[in-house]
Amino acid sequence: MELTKITVTRPSMPPYEEFIEEIKDLWESRWLTHTGPKHQELERRLCSYLETPFISLFSNGHMALELAIEAMGLSGEIITTPFTFASTTQAIVRNGIRPVFCDINPENYTIDAEKIEALITEKTSAIIPVHVYGNVCDVDKIDAIAKKHSLKVIYDAAHVFGVKINGRPIAAYGDMSMFSFHATKVFHTVEGGGVAFREEKYRSIFAMLRQFGQSSEEYVPMVGTNAKMTEIHAAMGLCNLRHIDEEIAKRGKAVKAYRELLSNVKGIRISLPRQGIKENYAYFPVVFDGYKYSRDEVFERLRNSNIFARKYFYPTTNTFAAYKDKFRAEETPTAQYIADRVLTLPLYADLKTEDVERICSLILQ
Repeated sequence: MELTKITVTRPSMPPYEEFIEEIKDLWESRWLTHTGPKHQELERRLCSYLETPFISLFSNGHMALELAIEAMGLSGEIITTPFTFASTTQAIVRNGIRPVFCDINPENYTIDAEKIEALITEKTSAIIPVHVYGNVCDVDKIDAIAKKHSLKVIYDAAHVFGVKINGRPIAAYGDMSMFSFHATKVFHTVEGGGVAFREEKYRSIFAMLRQFGQSSEEYVPMVGTNAKMTEIHAAMGLCNLRHIDEEIAKRGKAVKAYRELLSNVKGIRISLPRQGIKENYAYFPVVFDGYKYSRDEVFERLRNSNIFARKYFYPTTNTFAAYKDKFRAEETPTAQYIADRVLTLPLYADLKTEDVERICSLILQ
């Protein structure tokens, strides 16, 4: 008998009838894109949920970050981390800016704030730290460095939707925070993204950048692109946002089961919550460091049982073939060490406790 397939992630979906009801009026209005009513309503509701004064929506998280960099007029060099998804580095490079890679800390795999200042030069215009797996960066240290050196900070917040630090929302840190609304994320619009910010001037800039640089049909004051969120995607977001807290709670139950089964196992390192952090249970990374099986052996063992984990993040972005000979991976040794040993285990709202037990049993037996 074939074992039930367990994927690394599975999108949360609202009730079918709820989504159909949400999109019903589109058949009358025929307003499917161009910042329609659902787009506008989703912006309002996200501002409320994320406790941010402004948010602009985009076709995906990558375009959100790429245009955030452009909107802020950044140039020269940006300090960031190689322990991230391809998008973070690509967004910097596609803006004609050189990424300067800072190593990560070995505790929660975010940028090592103690190593940032040594990388600052006269060409540095900003820092783009990445909140990883739901783990948050050392925001206070990064803020102090940015203020001292007059640098901008854009957080890649793709993994931390709904997270709070001592009651303060994650979007309150830095100059901007980019959120991904991809189908695999805690909150999604099937495909989409957003940038949260506090300076109102960016509203009109983002509106033009995502719409070919147009401020009206007859006036095009800047070079833009096509990065609009559709009404269908916004409708999915409106539905999912109604259920977000219960979906996060479901994910939390799976994480609790993982932690109970894998804590205090020699050679296995798991992420534990920092004090004062309201978690969103985005991912469950496990680092196999001196365990009886290597990361790759565990990966194959699970796959042979129809369980699909992910080597996430591997490889680090500063080793991509696209940047051959431009960066030295040995300058970020902790990032390389973790990338070679980390595996994110299946995690989604509908993951059953017995499935978690099956996964852990295969790892531990």
